[in-house]
Amino acid sequence: MNEITIVISSGVGLLLGFILAYFFGKKLSDARLAEAELGAKHIIQDAEKEGKAIKKEKLFEVKEEWYRKKKEFESDTQSRKDKVLAMERQIKSREEGIESKLNIIQKKENSLHLFEGELNGRKEKLDNRTKDIEKLYEEQTQKLEVVAGISREEAKKQLLESFVQDAKALAAVKIQQIKEETKAKATRESQNIIVQAIQRTASDHSVETTVSVVNLDSDEMKGRIIGREGRNIRAFEAATGIDLIIDDTPEAVVISGFDPFRREVAKKSLERLMLDGRIHPARIEEIVSKTKVELEEEILTIGENTIMELGIHNMNNKLVRLIGKMKFRSSYGQNLLNHSVEVAYLCGIMSTELGLDTKLAKRAALLHDIGKCVDKETEGPHALVGYELAKKFKEHRIICNAIGAHHEDIEMESPIAVLVQAADSISGARPGARRESLENYVKRLEKLESLAQGFDGVAKTFAIQAGREVRVIVEPDKVDDPNSDQMADEIAARIEAEMEYPGQIKVTVIRERRSVSLAK
Repeated sequence: MNEITIVISSGVGLLLGFILAYFFGKKLSDARLAEAELGAKHIIQDAEKEGKAIKKEKLFEVKEEWYRKKKEFESDTQSRKDKVLAMERQIKSREEGIESKLNIIQKKENSLHLFEGELNGRKEKLDNRTKDIEKLYEEQTQKLEVVAGISREEAKKQLLESFVQDAKALAAVKIQQIKEETKAKATRESQNIIVQAIQRTASDHSVETTVSVVNLDSDEMKGRIIGREGRNIRAFEAATGIDLIIDDTPEAVVISGFDPFRREVAKKSLERLMLDGRIHPARIEEIVSKTKVELEEEILTIGENTIMELGIHNMNNKLVRLIGKMKFRSSYGQNLLNHSVEVAYLCGIMSTELGLDTKLAKRAALLHDIGKCVDKETEGPHALVGYELAKKFKEHRIICNAIGAHHEDIEMESPIAVLVQAADSISGARPGARRESLENYVKRLEKLESLAQGFDGVAKTFAIQAGREVRVIVEPDKVDDPNSDQMADEIAARIEAEMEYPGQIKVTVIRERRSVSLAK
């Protein structure tokens, strides 16, 4: 019973506690809800205030943007209006100009109509007058025929014959003048072309000699070259066909011979023997044989390099080899390859100036002396030998003719043949190119200097520019400025009287005074 009472009292207590807790919690939640509602009202009020401020700010920005756009639109509209007004003014002015021009044209048309009427009237008067003149001319002609006793046709014939004779005489005089002027002009043009070609082609020539010099490391090498009882030198001379001169010249051996190819073989062979150190007859023959083979190969290379340098192509290898052999040939002391290359350049420049085929001219000029490189057993002039050789290897007929005609052995058939002959003469006659011309050239320079040296007050004389100018330095104490001018004229007059020379010689008299002092 007590247990039941305890349970019931406990349940009642729990129920009362639950009820109290419920009412307390509800009161607390109502208070929090009221507080939350109040906070929400404050937040809503703040948000409304902030929204109004933002709305006000955005409205202000929109108004500013609208005002700016309005200004831009008004400005653009105004500029377009100004352009339209300007165009309207321009169109109006053009219309006014057109109207004025139309008025002028209308006036001109009216004046032209009047003038046309006047012309028609004048034409009628002129036609009437022409008829009168023709009638009068016929009457006068008939009277003249009666007085002269000849008909009109006979008079025309006589007059025409007289005119023909006069015209022939005038034409003959005019033709002669044209010929003389053309000849003088052609001479000047040809001189200019030749001078330009010479100035642009100034290749140097080394005059070939009959000896070559090989330098030795020491004089002891001379004994080794001679060998025991001279067997080495005899074997060397027999293998090369060249004389070996060993004299008192220190550390040098002279190779003498008229064949440049053999001299080159001997020189290279001797240099190889000295480097090798083994000098005996068997080794000499071996080295000489090997050098000959290498030099023959080098000849082809020289020929190929030469035609490549000149821009020539498609040439037979045998002709190329003969061109390479020119390096070891000389004519009147002038290296044949250098001479032929110079002639090719000269001929190419002149053919360009004259509008001819430059490649054909260069090819003909390079091959013009090819006949000098064939075997000595071949008989005949070298020009004709080269002509036949070019025909054999199917060179162009103009090239063959230029080769054969450059010494006038056959008749020239083209302007290129004339250019080859001229270029050959220029290259051979240039001062210093050939031995004979070199001697005359040096003598002329010496005489030029001695003539100028013969005047009083002359200190030194120098002939420069291949004898085309002589510079005379005078002593300033003996010759003053006016006398310098007079001396230049006197020297020029004496040169004209006592010397023969091509072209002109410029005489320059130089008077210079120097004052020197030393500061100690």
